[in-house]
Amino acid sequence: MKKVRLFLFLLSCSAPVLAQDAVFPDYVKVTKIWDQPPHSAFTDLVLFNNAFYCTFREGFSHVDTTNSGKVRVLKSNDGKSWSSVALLAIPKIDLRDPKLTVTPDKKLMVTMAGAVFASLNNKNKVQRIAPMVSFSDTKGANFSAPQKSTLDPAISPSKDWIWRTTWYNGTGYAIDYQVVTDDHWVVYLLKTKDGIKYDKVSDLDVSGKPNESTIRFDKNGNMLVLIRRESEDQMGIMAESKAPYTNWTYHKMTIRLGGPNFLFLNENRLVIGSRNYASPNKMALYLTDRTGNISKIIPFPSSGDASYPGMVIHQNKLWVSYYSTHDGKSAIYLAEVPLDKL
Repeated sequence: MKKVRLFLFLLSCSAPVLAQDAVFPDYVKVTKIWDQPPHSAFTDLVLFNNAFYCTFREGFSHVDTTNSGKVRVLKSNDGKSWSSVALLAIPKIDLRDPKLTVTPDKKLMVTMAGAVFASLNNKNKVQRIAPMVSFSDTKGANFSAPQKSTLDPAISPSKDWIWRTTWYNGTGYAIDYQVVTDDHWVVYLLKTKDGIKYDKVSDLDVSGKPNESTIRFDKNGNMLVLIRRESEDQMGIMAESKAPYTNWTYHKMTIRLGGPNFLFLNENRLVIGSRNYASPNKMALYLTDRTGNISKIIPFPSSGDASYPGMVIHQNKLWVSYYSTHDGKSAIYLAEVPLDKL
């Protein structure tokens, strides 16, 4: 297939997006929405009060020992013009991987990790890490200072990361991944009523250093969890459980995941967003059934350090935020994909 180079001129102050070493369909419209800091990464996207909100980490690099990562929140009424509404920061703490959700009392909740890194044997190693949270007001205009979440003593909290919280019928559910040792990581299903205090629901029996996980629910309240694995064969896992979410069925996928996110297109079809390791460190969408069997792959313009999508279905389109370094530096992008192409 002939390689395609796509030039899209933005309606805002952004620069055109250049697809380098990527083959992707011309129905994918992509614009750059932010590139001010040296490194912008790990995005999420939500629709709140009829406006888009996009969040991501700003720092000097993907991981560094300055422990100065901050969380930016942008707002747009149309997906074209964006303005900053918050910059969350804690001195000497690296705030990482923010995720957005709308709480039952109609506020934006930003979950993130607060980490401290140090250089050991020429590698940046995490010394401390804990889940943190910030809340907006009901207008999405003002955000609280990040605070630590409280985890159930039953899981013996240590190095814990709540990667994304998903609300269902007034309860927030999240996968906490815990670094027990460098070679042994475990995952738990937790629940919360306020986004601050989390109680244990169940253990998930997943080996291979499971970590980043996204939870979604079908119309019958069944829970699906998409799980990244860092060792063994590294293939992703799709886990499923019925309420009360204590017994699990596991399906191994045929791809490695990075920054995994997904949405239901209908009861049996999913759209998954992830780093595409088969096309080194690119961003891609995968159309699958609910067990993770892939029927179609849609690559995005991206390269190098990339992926970690946020996803929203709105106005007959799938809107996807992600980051990539294909335009010379790490920056934040927004893609629009017509639903009839999925």
